Amino acid sequence: QLQLVESGGGLVQPGGSLRLSCTASGTTLDYYKIGWFRQTPGKEREGISCISRFGISTTYSDSVKGRFTTSRDNAKNTAYLQMNSLNPEDTGVYYCAAFRPGDSCQSGRQASWGQGTAVTVSS
Repeated sequence: QLQLVESGGGLVQPGGSLRLSCTASGTTLDYYKIGWFRQTPGKEREGISCISRFGISTTYSDSVKGRFTTSRDNAKNTAYLQMNSLNPEDTGVYYCAAFRPGDSCQSGRQASWGQGTAVTVSS
């Protein structure tokens, strides 16, 4: 059974960068698309990026486009979210989720969620 674990969150100053990791166990990650989501204070959970099974295709929400980059290393069973130019509005809990080939990252039919990693952007 696929299990996902996020890591890499923490406290960063405005304008700083963080790289989040999403590591899979239980099965190989390359069967799944990987979506990144975040829950920011006072807002609903937001889908912010999606990467195809082999990393050929990526999409981003308008709120992070140009600042965040998602990638993956299937040999390491890990997906990444590189976050640059962070601002306080990026504060929240970040989750990764896996989606089967027939399901989009917006489908709500995730095969698995991680437990989340907290990101705080503050001076």
